[in-house]
Amino acid sequence: MSTNQPERDPENISDGRLRKGELRRRLLLDATMEVITRDGVSAVSQRRVAAEAGVPPSTVTYYHASVDDLLVAALTRVNDTYVAYMDTLPEDPDQALRGFAALIAEGTDPDRTHALAEMELFLLAARRPALREQTDRWMAAVDAFLVPYLPDPELRAGVAAAANGYFLCCCTTSPPPDAEEVHRVLRRLIRG
Repeated sequence: MSTNQPERDPENISDGRLRKGELRRRLLLDATMEVITRDGVSAVSQRRVAAEAGVPPSTVTYYHASVDDLLVAALTRVNDTYVAYMDTLPEDPDQALRGFAALIAEGTDPDRTHALAEMELFLLAARRPALREQTDRWMAAVDAFLVPYLPDPELRAGVAAAANGYFLCCCTTSPPPDAEEVHRVLRRLIRG
């Protein structure tokens, strides 16, 4: 079974077996994120995810042959959400930058644990090469977003690094930066 199939809306799947499979995939990814959110990425195992999802361990191994496959699927889902959000940003440059800043600051709500779980997956790519395709995908999406603001690739790389640094700050500092602060700083960096 392929581990990196894109998520599909089960309501739009007419074949009952395929619909059930997609629902099961979602259940397993939800359970994976719950384990990471509660106990950290190092706690993820096929047995822990199965227990969280309330399914037999064989169900997890049917959809994800290894823990790395499960983590790649979870990070792919996180990335799908972020990249899809970026695709909906307004055409107005200032409004788009405000929307990007809001995406970065999303982890500033009182319960930042889910954003921290997502950040753990991104950081794990430093040790698990299987995750790097998704971190590269995120960096490409940020770079593409910044092209209209900064034609120079080196300047874009600097602003992208600042944006990613803010993601980390939103998970680890108290009080975390809010969307307005992130917007102000990114705007200043873009304007030079």
